Amino acid sequence: MDVMKLMMSDYNVETINDGLDEFNVEFYGPKESLYEGGVWKIRVELPDAYPYKSPSIRFVNKIFHPNVDETSGSVCLDVINQSWSPMFDLSNIFEVFLPQLLLYPNPSDPLNGDAASLMMKDQKQYDQKVKEFCERYAKKENITKATSDEETDDDEDVTDEETRSSDDEIAGHADR
Repeated sequence: MDVMKLMMSDYNVETINDGLDEFNVEFYGPKESLYEGGVWKIRVELPDAYPYKSPSIRFVNKIFHPNVDETSGSVCLDVINQSWSPMFDLSNIFEVFLPQLLLYPNPSDPLNGDAASLMMKDQKQYDQKVKEFCERYAKKENITKATSDEETDDDEDVTDEETRSSDDEIAGHADR
């Protein structure tokens, strides 16, 4: 019922393998935050014991945030990872927990050490990097691209090569 409730809301929900235990949700950065205007695909996986056990949540497209692992997209959020309760539902994740995570990052408990360090040392540069990531990875068209990239994950050599080229491009732009 929880998944159906989310599907009936304003969220765009895309099921995976025609089941209700794994799906993607389109998530927009909260207003008046550095992430405003960004769009992310959030992968949700529900364990067999859901709602008694917390769902697994991760960002599919890249985001620069101290509490989100840049490589896997995993989220470090106490309310999901440690203090989950069956009283919460999926809409809490998208209406409260994720917006609060983006509005109030916690650099003292990081999954992305670079983002945490930059945030503590140079807030202005951190803000700029967040906006650059939003511009580069969090546009509506990136959600479609993220899906096609996932489908080609079987060919690791191509994916690694594409990652290297894109990293080289980023480094090249920074040098100019």
